[in-house]
Amino acid sequence: MKGLVLSGGKGTRLRPLTFTRAKQLIPIANKPNLFYAVDDLLAAGIRDIGVIISPETGDEVRAALGDGTRWGVRFTFILQQQPLGLAHAVKTARAFLGDDAFVMYLGDNLLSGSLLPLVDEYRRGEADGIVLLTPVDNPCQFGIAVLDAQGQVTRLIEKPVDPPSNLALVGVYLFSPLIHAVIDDLQPSRRGEYEITDAIQGMLDRGYRVNAHQVRGWWKDTGKPEDLLDANRLVLSQLVRDVRGEVIESEVVGEVVLEPGARVVRSQVRGPAHIVAGVLIEDSYIGPYTALGNNARVIRSEVEYSVLLNDAQVIDLPYRLDASILGQGVVIEGQKKDHRKHTVQMVLGDFSQVKL
Repeated sequence: MKGLVLSGGKGTRLRPLTFTRAKQLIPIANKPNLFYAVDDLLAAGIRDIGVIISPETGDEVRAALGDGTRWGVRFTFILQQQPLGLAHAVKTARAFLGDDAFVMYLGDNLLSGSLLPLVDEYRRGEADGIVLLTPVDNPCQFGIAVLDAQGQVTRLIEKPVDPPSNLALVGVYLFSPLIHAVIDDLQPSRRGEYEITDAIQGMLDRGYRVNAHQVRGWWKDTGKPEDLLDANRLVLSQLVRDVRGEVIESEVVGEVVLEPGARVVRSQVRGPAHIVAGVLIEDSYIGPYTALGNNARVIRSEVEYSVLLNDAQVIDLPYRLDASILGQGVVIEGQKKDHRKHTVQMVLGDFSQVKL
């Protein structure tokens, strides 16, 4: 069985962060989102993985993943010239996939729970395709599945106006090679894309068995800043305390990972928080659900529920930085305390500079 990870697209909902990086490489708890997908496939025993890339960010994705040695897998990079839909991505990968079954995983998704139940069910010969679902509050914004009493999919609808179900496709699919003939017959949807929901419906119309599994745990589509922050929260909530960095006249409370080479000086850190090598926290407060990337600096400031990428700096900020994402090399500098405002929220692209 092979894996197919989709790491294309333009990431428009995550701008300005994606003006300078692939959305799938934005770190969650200091680990690129895309790496979680690779880890999940590896844990399911899949070691031959195709990676769909775009012309805009393909080189960056190649450089980040490398040849697969760090995971013990083999990557094949597949260029999709235009983002014409998920089914189009499968068609683009046809030569790589051959006649093997495969797990398709959207590289900007994050979920808890193993893929092994899907793989095992397919290998027992119980389905021609399997989709992963989760209940959502806004089903009209997703592809929605309708199930029968046995848990088999009977119908799929892309972003229905009047949803017959609240079970959304979450971006993880398992397909037999039967899917290819169905995709060959697809026509573009109203938005000009070859929809994976139409392909799965085509399998159903031809009498193939498509089963459904519900997510065991949680799932996040990290396509928007608020979703990325929530994904960061969910991953950090699983941390186990590991304080090996330098703590000087400071208090480090709760589930905090403080890597060797990080320094906390005259400050308070309250977990869960993930702080990597090279970080300096001085005369500051770091609150729960915060991740600080390599060589980030927080000096005489307060940061909480935020993600700071590599080399970001927050210095003398007059307000508490909350629910924020700072890109690589961002510098925020303040002048003096202003007690009229208690918090500030920002999403800043790489190398931005702000003075307050």
